[in-house]
Amino acid sequence: MRTATGTPTGTPTGTSTASADTTNTAATTDRPAADGDAATSAITAATATTATSAAPSLRTGTATTTASPKTGGRARSWQLRFAVLSLVWGFSFLFIKVGTQGFAPLQVTLGRVAFGALVLLAVLTVKRERLPRSARIWAHLTAAAFFLNALPFSLFAYAELTIPSTLAGICNATSPLWGMALSVIALSEDRPTRRRVAGLGLGFLGVLTVLGAWQGFAGTDLTGTVMALGAALSYAIGWIYVRRTLAGVSHSHLSMSTTQLLLATAQLAVVTTLFTTAPTSYPIIPLLAVFALGALGTGLAFLIQYGLVAEIGPTTAQMVTYFVPMIATAAGVTLLHEQLSWNTPLGALIILAGAALTQSRPRPIRPAAPRTDSTPD
Repeated sequence: MRTATGTPTGTPTGTSTASADTTNTAATTDRPAADGDAATSAITAATATTATSAAPSLRTGTATTTASPKTGGRARSWQLRFAVLSLVWGFSFLFIKVGTQGFAPLQVTLGRVAFGALVLLAVLTVKRERLPRSARIWAHLTAAAFFLNALPFSLFAYAELTIPSTLAGICNATSPLWGMALSVIALSEDRPTRRRVAGLGLGFLGVLTVLGAWQGFAGTDLTGTVMALGAALSYAIGWIYVRRTLAGVSHSHLSMSTTQLLLATAQLAVVTTLFTTAPTSYPIIPLLAVFALGALGTGLAFLIQYGLVAEIGPTTAQMVTYFVPMIATAAGVTLLHEQLSWNTPLGALIILAGAALTQSRPRPIRPAAPRTDSTPD
């Protein structure tokens, strides 16, 4: 859902925001989070919430300091929530596959954003927060809802009609690669380093490995795969847009993300009505899959990730990105009996390695300490 601009130091905004300057990691242009649902909170990257007393840094959109994980019972608590978030996002691709077995792809996507919006709206009501009132903010959130929710969620749903959920989960992991490539063009403050360029090349080599490029992409549905890769690209476009237009907004991450999902629901309600017919039946298993996809993978997952970033900082919370493709693959193979050739997991590892390089930052060079053994002239 994959919001906004600065985030509180020491705490994050919606998705992975963070410590010293809490801009959502997932929402950051070149540092997207794991699943497309992280895009929900991508708005967090742009929304300034001061959960702690630190001042947000809006220049880079990434946190400058990281909170350290707490020890004892609290440490076990965040580790458990981290595991739950990884599982929920990893299983999202399985839920999409199961949902499309009973409903049209657009109907699955509409249910996904609607159930997610209801979860966030309920929390918003309990906390007695309000939705933004500015027409300008609503206009920008309309675009964010399209690129971060309506379009990528729909593309994944259509893609999984012809490709395995395992491949969809792996394609989702290319979001950091698209983000890094686009940020160089769209964000003047982002300058490519040799390490990040190498990561970009390595990542797309992994994509070719997954697709089996040396055998002419045999056995892979190119249309479905291109849709899944397009969904990952859409996230990157959305993160850049949010970062450029909503940085510095004073509304909370919860208020902004709830508005974004409500707008995505409205967009999909119109499109779904125009291009699909009402279901003649509501099979229980696909219906439960759509509910889980929205309420857990889009609504609850956002709240969990916000808490994680606030507690342990974005750097550690962001590591969920590397578990999602593995869980998606394990779920697809084990529960859906999807076939897995040797190049798929190998390519996934190469993609993740490339993504890690694109998100790496060079360590600042410390000035050499003055020599103490010299004698005055």
